[in-house]
Amino acid sequence: MELRTLEYFVAVAEERSFTKAAARCHVVQPAISQQIQALEKELGESLFERLPRQVVLTSGGAALLPHARACLAAAASAVLEFADRSGLLSGSFALGTVGGLEGTVIPRLLGEYHTRYPRVAVSLTGASSPALVGKVREGEIDAAVVAGPPDGEPAAVASRVLLEDRIVAVLPAGSRSASLANVPMTLDEVARGPVISYGPDSGVHAYIREAFAAKGLRLDVAYATNDVALQLALVAEGIGIALTSHASPVLAADPRFVAVPLEPAIRLRKVFVWRAGTRPSAPLRAFLDLWTELSEEVTEQRNGGIRSARYPAARVSARGADRTS
Repeated sequence: MELRTLEYFVAVAEERSFTKAAARCHVVQPAISQQIQALEKELGESLFERLPRQVVLTSGGAALLPHARACLAAAASAVLEFADRSGLLSGSFALGTVGGLEGTVIPRLLGEYHTRYPRVAVSLTGASSPALVGKVREGEIDAAVVAGPPDGEPAAVASRVLLEDRIVAVLPAGSRSASLANVPMTLDEVARGPVISYGPDSGVHAYIREAFAAKGLRLDVAYATNDVALQLALVAEGIGIALTSHASPVLAADPRFVAVPLEPAIRLRKVFVWRAGTRPSAPLRAFLDLWTELSEEVTEQRNGGIRSARYPAARVSARGADRTS
């Protein structure tokens, strides 16, 4: 069993096509087919079911896939380790992202990372938090920024807190008197009107749903969208009340709206997660080290009298992995 063969196998599994896998691996299709057939013969069972328009994994193929990915990741990590030792860090870094990261440290981190490590190919994947956590667990991406689940991150991932946030009720400006501007809105009040908020596929939705359930209320989102800009546009049309992230840059300093705190408060975290149980790849370690470096710079600025709440000091929870700081 050779690494090249495992690379072909993973490509076919992810592309669900021998033709697309061949293009991805820059080889002719017969070469892919022959290698897969040889691998199936070696293992004693078929790995793919050949359908008219696509190929899908058999139970044997599904069993092999995580092992194949782990082997390829280990080999790539070894190569990158020695590239890192020589000061020529290269390779790839796949990062998953949710929305609302414009005002966090992530853009600055990626900018500085690009400057320091131009040989590393960085790719971004946008999706919901649960989907991204699944991709991290399966090794499809190196890391992701997600809304941390209310009950904590799964044991299969390590995590670092990016941002402490809270949910606010967003109403059109002028809809509340000045005397009520800072008076919290209860969840009972929110539940009376049409609610505009995140869909069930969003990690933030779980926080809001649990807060409503704790008060014996049913969360009925009439207009579900994970696009905060669209949430606010619907508020501007007088459709209802938006329950959204207070840290969202779209909401900041917009005179058309007023953000009202909730009672009880709904707090949430955005966290950076990566796969636990294995040593992070050199590009991922470089990213984490850079984050720590920037966090320390901010701490020094604070100690010198310059305050900044945008880049909080890193806090790490590495379940099943060595703790970092």
